[in-house]
Amino acid sequence: MIYADNAATTKLDDDALNAMLPFLRDQYGNASQPYSFSRSAKKALKEARETIASCISANPEQILFTSCGTESDNWVIKELALSHSASWRVAVSEIEHHAILNPCKQLEGLGYKVDYLGVDDKGIVDCAEIIKLETAPNLVSIMFANNEIGSIEPIKDLCRVAHKRESLFHSDAVQAIGHLKIDVQDLDVDFLSASAHKFNGPKGVGFLYAKNPNLLSPFICGGAQEYGLRAGTENIASIVGMSVALKKNCEEIEKNKCHLQDLEHALLHELYNAGLNFVRNGAENHIPGNISLSFKDFEGEALLHRLDLMGISVSTGSACDSKNIQVSHVLKAIGLDKEYTKGTIRITFGKGNTIDEAMAIADALKKIHDV
Repeated sequence: MIYADNAATTKLDDDALNAMLPFLRDQYGNASQPYSFSRSAKKALKEARETIASCISANPEQILFTSCGTESDNWVIKELALSHSASWRVAVSEIEHHAILNPCKQLEGLGYKVDYLGVDDKGIVDCAEIIKLETAPNLVSIMFANNEIGSIEPIKDLCRVAHKRESLFHSDAVQAIGHLKIDVQDLDVDFLSASAHKFNGPKGVGFLYAKNPNLLSPFICGGAQEYGLRAGTENIASIVGMSVALKKNCEEIEKNKCHLQDLEHALLHELYNAGLNFVRNGAENHIPGNISLSFKDFEGEALLHRLDLMGISVSTGSACDSKNIQVSHVLKAIGLDKEYTKGTIRITFGKGNTIDEAMAIADALKKIHDV
């Protein structure tokens, strides 16, 4: 079996798993308790927060643990708005993940104003999109890198323009964290979301970076966990696994990038040489290993299932939208030709994939294309 859908989820790193095991079996104390049995959990929680903060140049108290990137996104989009009047305005790009778009729809249903920023044919948001808004938004949210086509947004420039309009700035960095070098101080973002299972950590845990956590209202009310902003007993094992996986990936970013670029080049070289009728979607500056391909007069679902029968796992787009077979909102936004849109698949390599696997995927696509 060849797994090439790493944008959907990644294999749990062995070091992360080994770090988690003690807190699943023996050191299972509640970090909120004062007795000695809970000290190891309390210490692990503190160290994990420090490790994650150091990976993105943040301060530990700016890291808030959540259950996933979707929760982190919802916290910023909905709670900031709901803690203000309906005059609060949000601006997001047209190609955001549904973890952003659907909360925005909820806000619109409650009378809040949401502005949707257009993108070019590569999926890039121009700073002019923020500048030309007649009314300055209170919050601008633009993803760091698109999950479907891999394009990396000019976050630092977009954030600077948003701040000039006195807007807060959030970035859904779920696809970017652990794969790109991210320095929140240099970017100057106010909020940034992440999810562990996208960088070889466990599922069901993520974090939210908040430059000023005092701007946030509590997302879950109860105990005093996460500085009183997100109640609930901490998932120590998963938080530890997340910190180990993130640190390891950040230390190996350049090595992994080169490896993934080699896989990309091998796959695309074979497809181009075979003369297949397809287009590559996204910008030149994209997440390493993220390859969105649209084949003329094909059905993406049919390609996915044919590849699956050949032991190859890819996707047609976002895993969170896999039951919806209509044309992706991302492909619509970039204006992809209708002859190609329905024949789109997403191949996303991970650090565990090999050149032989990339060649096998290319061979499989050539066979399907020639039938």
